[in-house]
Amino acid sequence: MNVKPHSLFSDFDISLFKAGKHYRLYEKLGAHLTEVDGVKGTYFAVWAPAARSVSVVGDFNYWVQGEHPLNVRWDGSGIWEGFIPGVEKGAIYKYKIQSNHSGIVTEKADPFALYCEHPPQTASVVWDLDYKWKDKKWMDTRKEHNALEKPYSVYEVHLGSWRRNAYGEFLTYLELADQLVQYVKQTGFTHVEFMPVMEYPYDPSWGYQLVGYFAPTSRFGKPQDFMVLVDKLHQAGIGVILDWVPSHFPSDAHGLGFFDGSNLYEHPDMRKGYHPDWKSLVFNYGRNEVRAFLISNAIFWLQHYHIDGLRVDAVASMLYLDYSRNDGEWEPNIYGGRENLETISFLKDFNEAVYTMFEGVQTIAEESTSFPMVSRPTFLGGLGFGMKWMMGWMHDTLQYFKREPVYRKYHQNDLTFSMTYAFTENFMLPLSHDEVVYGKHSILGRMPGDEWQRFANLRLLYGYMFTHPGGKLLFMGAEFAQSAEWKFDGSLDWHLLQYDYHSGIQKLITDLNGLYKTNPALYENQFTADGFEWIDYADHQNAVMSYIRKGVNEKENLVVVCNFTPVVREGYRIGLPKKGKLVQVFNTDETAYDGSGVTNAKAVKIDKESCNGREFSAAVTLPPLGVVVFKLA
Repeated sequence: MNVKPHSLFSDFDISLFKAGKHYRLYEKLGAHLTEVDGVKGTYFAVWAPAARSVSVVGDFNYWVQGEHPLNVRWDGSGIWEGFIPGVEKGAIYKYKIQSNHSGIVTEKADPFALYCEHPPQTASVVWDLDYKWKDKKWMDTRKEHNALEKPYSVYEVHLGSWRRNAYGEFLTYLELADQLVQYVKQTGFTHVEFMPVMEYPYDPSWGYQLVGYFAPTSRFGKPQDFMVLVDKLHQAGIGVILDWVPSHFPSDAHGLGFFDGSNLYEHPDMRKGYHPDWKSLVFNYGRNEVRAFLISNAIFWLQHYHIDGLRVDAVASMLYLDYSRNDGEWEPNIYGGRENLETISFLKDFNEAVYTMFEGVQTIAEESTSFPMVSRPTFLGGLGFGMKWMMGWMHDTLQYFKREPVYRKYHQNDLTFSMTYAFTENFMLPLSHDEVVYGKHSILGRMPGDEWQRFANLRLLYGYMFTHPGGKLLFMGAEFAQSAEWKFDGSLDWHLLQYDYHSGIQKLITDLNGLYKTNPALYENQFTADGFEWIDYADHQNAVMSYIRKGVNEKENLVVVCNFTPVVREGYRIGLPKKGKLVQVFNTDETAYDGSGVTNAKAVKIDKESCNGREFSAAVTLPPLGVVVFKLA
């Protein structure tokens, strides 16, 4: 038997756990290398309140049930624990659980495992988190990089398909620490966002169906290798955001589902506990121990992997009881409404915990509805997120850009509408992986016209995006105009960069990142109405829009003019707030981007001539399908 009674839990730990307020459960539950009475081994602890017995089975006992049984705590917590001498780092294990329910036996991976076997193998691995970080400079100044009034240009990455090696195999975390870090720095993004890196069994899920919530996937290396990747990004001045999935989990036999023979992690009412879209299980947000598990998981990545932000996936599916459900398939809340009150409470607790425990981090909601105050503080009644994806902007903008320019004059409200609600939340503008799969085409593939017009339209889209209020997010490949839809099981089409049109888009994105980062008018007030002022949104006939982006210092203000047709417009007059000159600082039609080179080479004088309801104005040249940015001098 050789299992010694041992515990990492105090009475206070147990009371916090039962109350759903223990946010560092990873320090107690799971497998922990330790020493007891001078003997080295591993302490195991697992939550299984419906169990009759729990054994640790693994390569150290030939997977024999009952060889190393754990002891249940006396305090009603449902935690089973024990110390097994001689079990070392690298040992492979699972929990064999015999349930009180009809003698059901389950064999489960450790929900708190720090490392997992390489899929399709499913066992957990005893591991540690020993690592010497070298990112002190970043961590000491992170709040200055990550503040809402700083640039947020995010490069979204799926690690398995960003780039493959010559044999078509995954790059390792260590290879990515060289190649990806160098690339992100070169192209000027301020942050990377990794699609889920937590262990997942099924590659076509893209990582969104998790089984190892505390373990970076072993597909690309060991936990410490992933730490190296984060460390190198920080040393390069790049923040790291992780996709986090507290919305659902798969029903794989070794996962969280039916863990101890009962609905432990999932809601027992399948109207709340089953997701019809993804055929997965939904967490029971009303159960205190489950809330503590999830919030502990978020805190874990911020603490042990120095993560700078969490983008929370599928928030809309969590907020509404009737999400993807027909009449009769859901039950209203106690007030007769469709909102999931338990989820709302959980999300508020999650955000309060994150922002209380860590300085200089952000949480970002992928939330596609009009649910109010998602990115407002909880003390004001909000959910407490730092930012929210602006899904309406994405949908309306891509719909507009699909139209032939000759018809755009009839649909300019598709673009101007975003400014009617742009400051109701702290919005991030996403062109994400979801927009380049399942027959939607690549971003380039949506652009109309001949080859020149398609690329000009794409440059126009990016110029408009980077000068629109809000943070920015581009999915990998969009920065060089990937022409095919994204495929999770291959590499991006890096060979396209040999062609001028594609390399021109990459240079454009690099320079747009530079424009964004070096002009405070584009980021200081990016989430407030103080940062934006229309010049003219009503020139539908010419399909032209013009606006001012404003920072704290008005001398830094920028004037932006967008021409959504392929017609060159010379002498196009725009109203301005004062006399002086307009100096062009950016033009998406430059020949360096493989544009046509229509430009404002010299400073443009501002005249005392009324236009757009203003006393002063200037006549500028607008390139075809282009965005021009000026400074007031």
